[in-house]
Amino acid sequence: MTDLFGESASPAMALARKWRPRAFADLRGQEHVVQALSNALTQGRLHHAYLLTGTRGVGKTTLARILAKCLNCESGVSATPCGTCSACTQIDAGRFVDLLELDAASNTGVDNMREVLDNAQYAPTVGRYKVYIIDEVHMLSKPAFNSMLKTLEEPPAHVKFILATTDPQKIPVTVLSRCLQFNLKPMTPALVAGHLGDVLAQERVDAEPAALNLLARAAAGSMRDALSLTDQAIAYGGGRIEAAAVEAMLGTVRRDYLFDLLDALAAGDGDALMTQARLLAERGIAFDATLQDLGNLLTQLALVLHAPGAVEDGADAERTRAAAEKLDAETVQLYYQIALNGRRDLPYAPDEFSGFCMTLLRMLAFAPATDPTPRSPGGGRAPVASADSTPAAAPLAAPAPARVPAAAPAPLQQPEAARQVASAEPLAAEDADSPRAAAAPPDAPFVAAEPAPAAQWDWLAVVAGLRLGGMAKMLADHCELVAQTGDSVTLRVGEAHKHLLDRAYQDRLTGALREKYGPALQITFEVGSAADQTPQQVRTRIKEARQAEAIAAIEADPFVRELVEQFGGQVEASTIQPLAP
Repeated sequence: MTDLFGESASPAMALARKWRPRAFADLRGQEHVVQALSNALTQGRLHHAYLLTGTRGVGKTTLARILAKCLNCESGVSATPCGTCSACTQIDAGRFVDLLELDAASNTGVDNMREVLDNAQYAPTVGRYKVYIIDEVHMLSKPAFNSMLKTLEEPPAHVKFILATTDPQKIPVTVLSRCLQFNLKPMTPALVAGHLGDVLAQERVDAEPAALNLLARAAAGSMRDALSLTDQAIAYGGGRIEAAAVEAMLGTVRRDYLFDLLDALAAGDGDALMTQARLLAERGIAFDATLQDLGNLLTQLALVLHAPGAVEDGADAERTRAAAEKLDAETVQLYYQIALNGRRDLPYAPDEFSGFCMTLLRMLAFAPATDPTPRSPGGGRAPVASADSTPAAAPLAAPAPARVPAAAPAPLQQPEAARQVASAEPLAAEDADSPRAAAAPPDAPFVAAEPAPAAQWDWLAVVAGLRLGGMAKMLADHCELVAQTGDSVTLRVGEAHKHLLDRAYQDRLTGALREKYGPALQITFEVGSAADQTPQQVRTRIKEARQAEAIAAIEADPFVRELVEQFGGQVEASTIQPLAP
């Protein structure tokens, strides 16, 4: 071929075609299928019909062609075809006479299938087996499937069927029962990014790792899509793949922008949140894509909080863990749901920018009150007083149930006393007229001038006043104070939550306690019988008591009772919520 400048050149080939695997060893991410087929070929346990299922671009047709080479290689049936004989090279080139590839999407009728099956009765021309690859087999009509049944049930010895589909639910069970089925898995982003890096190294194309990660996530598990996007990125970047160019090409959001949004949400800073939204608008980033990527990131945070072993290490692993420490599990779940609903509601907003801003402000407004620091009118966090200051420090203790008298916090000296204090609901703020409240300034710092001895602890109020987040906060919420001797404290975690006793979480909790009560504090953690006086359980009991009281108040209301009696109505308890204390 001669180009415009008169020089000889070969036509360019798409990466997805050029780097299509030619042997089982080249396949990525489908080791479970490769192992099963390799063992069957090695042991001579061949089936007459195979069904390969999986989403687009995961290797179904590629695997079918490799299997055809394994069956027809001139060196014999094996899991490692030579790749150089006439049969192997012709199959790779798509010219092997005994390999017939049929696209069921365009050959759906019974006549097409009958023609194929009639030819199946004849012996192969040059190969060992006649191999029929039927792609998107679920598109065949019901009569076409029926015409296949007899051949699938009693096929000629020289015929092998390899069926491929993205939707196996549409295949009749009578066909499924006659096939050996293998499900190909979507590729993980890490695996796709690694493969792209290998391909581009051999193509001598410079690529930033961050750009490869973006392409891998955009491919959604499809290696073929990833290679096609890489072709597009090479053209877009003029022979070089950079993260900024890939972001512009895909219209995706850099993880840095998403982490900045989460930082502003965790800080409760409405001004910073709107600044980030305006920056996204100035960069021309689609808000629908932003909410989608934010949902993906929140999913990763939820995994860090609940199943850290399932989190894959990647370029953003450290920052993801750091973000998870600033948010508790309840907040992450709430943000995720708001992001999903906000994305759904974008078409109904006055414009996309206002819809996006309202979604972010909704996250800010409805965030659970897990952080004891109250919000200032400007959207930030107001200063928090110490435990020995004015009623402004009351957020350090959870509110008592409405109209239920609460006892003042009492010093805890031993486990029995701890249980008595919790059962007596030591949660009410001190009387604003008390001498102790009047003595403290309204803007007292978080750390008291003189650390309070451990013997004076009300554990529930202590936990509420700690600057903790993520798993360390969860550990504190599931600890029970069981012993106090001077500055030595013993905390117990129930068997159901012993997984929280990770050394890193213990160190963060211990550090937060020493920051407030002095470096001499010694904390001992133990695992014991199910703790029943943890902050989490006490708050749950208070919440349940307030809920029960609210339901009782509604049911006792004269107007509600009149409606129920006259119209046969019914009070839906699940719709009742107690007023904020």
